[in-house]
Amino acid sequence: MEQDINIKIIDRDGVIHEVLAPTDMAMNLMEVVRSYELAPEGTIGVCGGMAMCSSCQCYVLTDHELPEMQDDEDAMLAEAFNVKDNSRLGCQIQMTPDMDGLEVELAPEI
Repeated sequence: MEQDINIKIIDRDGVIHEVLAPTDMAMNLMEVVRSYELAPEGTIGVCGGMAMCSSCQCYVLTDHELPEMQDDEDAMLAEAFNVKDNSRLGCQIQMTPDMDGLEVELAPEI
């Protein structure tokens, strides 16, 4: 059953985008950002969503229960710049019905 969710993304210029994200396409947050072109091409998802870079780092502003951080994501954030307590890699946040209302801010480009 197809269901789109509403999420709010603050881009690197501070502009708020309220977008619809499909939950039936196995997309992650990084792919949603790319599909709406909310970051210049080549500046987000550089590794293709394999948690091998930190170009899709974002700050989670809502208290959604996210999947537990895996070792590869934790290691990548340990080496990233501008990391905060609420930092996550967008490629590791799947678009599911539970993510409806999610609000994130893209971390600055390094």
